Amino acid sequence: MISRLCVALSGTAIACSVLSAPLMASEDIVLEGVEAQQVQAALQAQIDAADEQTRATLEELRQLERETRLLTRENSALSERLNAQASRQQRMSDALDTLEETRAALPQIEADMARQLTQWIERDLPFLQEERMARVESAESQGLESVERIGELLSVWRQELVYGREVDTWRGRLTIESGEREVDFLRIGRIGFYYLSPDGREGGLWLAEEARWQPLEEQGRREVRNGMRIANDQRAPALLTLPLSVAVSEPSDSALAAERESGGEQ
Repeated sequence: MISRLCVALSGTAIACSVLSAPLMASEDIVLEGVEAQQVQAALQAQIDAADEQTRATLEELRQLERETRLLTRENSALSERLNAQASRQQRMSDALDTLEETRAALPQIEADMARQLTQWIERDLPFLQEERMARVESAESQGLESVERIGELLSVWRQELVYGREVDTWRGRLTIESGEREVDFLRIGRIGFYYLSPDGREGGLWLAEEARWQPLEEQGRREVRNGMRIANDQRAPALLTLPLSVAVSEPSDSALAAERESGGEQ
């Protein structure tokens, strides 16, 4: 009886021993799975960190590319400005090199301009001569540098050029053989200079080549009166039939032939 019990107990121990072996194997498998998951999680974390670092690096590279393009454009614009400044400085340097020569020539230029203006006025139709001469003298006598006086003389030149395109009328004093009297003047550019007495009964044409006044007939005086009305905007512009103060030369036969030939070629 006792021996059976011992045998039974022995069998139970053996069975327990046999049962414990699978349990231990299961625990090892579980531990290995947990460790694998932990390793996988660690690897994923490393991968995520690497991806984030890669994204940051790519964004930094893109930013550097944008800054590089911007700097390239700015450098290009700056180079153009520097080149322009260099050219300007070179021109200024060249101008400074000749400045002394230019300054030395200014007084002669000024004197030549004043002389030519004076000769022009003296040889021109005798209208407003005192006023025009005074303008030249004023430009010369001002307490200015030569450059500024030349500027004033250029202004006088421009005014003289304007006279050639104007039709003007004014009242002034006329000195003739019979004495001095007040008359109305009419000037048509630089080709016609006329006067008319206030009552319209006397009038004259200035003959430039002979430097004298020639009396006008009634028809001529009528046309002068019409010209004065046009100059005063009292009448619409119209064709005036008047003799001229200066001689207008007819083109020569050779000039006409050349003009016809030129027109034929076109």
